[in-house]
Amino acid sequence: MFSPEKIFLLFCALLFPAISPAACISFTEAGQHIGETKCVRGTVAQVEKGKEGVHYLTFCESSGACPFAAVIFPADLRHVGDVRQLKGKSVEVHGDVQGYNGRTEIVVSEARQLKGEAASIPPLPKHYDVEQRGRYSAGTFSHPKPGRSTSKKRQLPTLPMDLPEDSSE
Repeated sequence: MFSPEKIFLLFCALLFPAISPAACISFTEAGQHIGETKCVRGTVAQVEKGKEGVHYLTFCESSGACPFAAVIFPADLRHVGDVRQLKGKSVEVHGDVQGYNGRTEIVVSEARQLKGEAASIPPLPKHYDVEQRGRYSAGTFSHPKPGRSTSKKRQLPTLPMDLPEDSSE
């Protein structure tokens, strides 16, 4: 019939609805929960890279009209993973729902904030340069620039021109 584990999980889901899967809300409802910690779910329509390397996961085809976005700052990309692979995947974003410029968002700073198909995204490639706003920099070599030497080179001591002869007396 029912195992003790299943009964316990059912009991927990009824007692603590915030941790049950039904607690996720649609991205269209996120604006009604500003200031709360929620789980927002949807299918990622676009992964956009904005100014200064900030990545946005939007759930609408037109990102300007989309009421919700998940925001990943460049410094957090190495903790979150390669978010570029989330396009078209069903994602649950956990975190504090905030309002910013008339839009609702959750700032993602750790990989554990993403669930669903996003739970298995790979880490960023080792050669992915976050500080270069997402440009790859693997394999490029540049010769060091000649610098100005501030220290003087040691010079060999000069020998006197007139050497005294040995007296063999």
